[in-house]
Amino acid sequence: MASEIERKILVVDDEPDIVEILGYNLKKEGYQVKTANDGKQAVEVAKEFHPELIILDIMMPVMDGVEACRQIKENPDLAEAHIIFLTARAEEYSEVAAFDVGADDYIVKPVKPRALMKRIESIFKRKSKSSSVKKDIINIGKFSIDKSSYTLYVDGEPKTLPKKEFELLYFLAESPNKVFNRDDLLRNIWGADVYVLARTVDVHIRRVREKIGEGYIKTVKGVGYKFEA
Repeated sequence: MASEIERKILVVDDEPDIVEILGYNLKKEGYQVKTANDGKQAVEVAKEFHPELIILDIMMPVMDGVEACRQIKENPDLAEAHIIFLTARAEEYSEVAAFDVGADDYIVKPVKPRALMKRIESIFKRKSKSSSVKKDIINIGKFSIDKSSYTLYVDGEPKTLPKKEFELLYFLAESPNKVFNRDDLLRNIWGADVYVLARTVDVHIRRVREKIGEGYIKTVKGVGYKFEA
């Protein structure tokens, strides 16, 4: 099935066979593809190519995938690019590190091209769905949360949060004083078709609290989290 309007995808891996296989399958599906062989090169290519999605290996020479993702997400022109991490490592800390820097999905090698295509399709479907909904600015207390620019204003001062942290804050602030359990947050922020550890929610909540201050996102013991106005 061809993709819509030749969406741009950047494939980054230091294994030429993986780059070749994924590039071939993506082009066959109608995607516009560029490749890179290490994290540093990935950052440079991304600045020129402006991909909508990046398939990024974690263990690479010169610069690893986590650091490359961090630098990409810090670039305002690339901050909304979706990231799928590939890795030969299945340790929990690697997965948490990947989602902590803004990953949308995390796949352990060996990669199954058909399954990967379905995951990519799902990410783009979610993006199309969300872009069809009017993006509002939430004004609550000293916060102004602008989803159209992914910017948080605290007492009028702009702050930039990583994508998933911002989406988590926005989702909670949309329904102040309503309690959401971890499953609610995983389903609404990461999607039902993406496997994410429940601990990932706790890590992101902690990161958001560090940036906005304590006392706004409350833990309801044994239930979940809420944004308290």
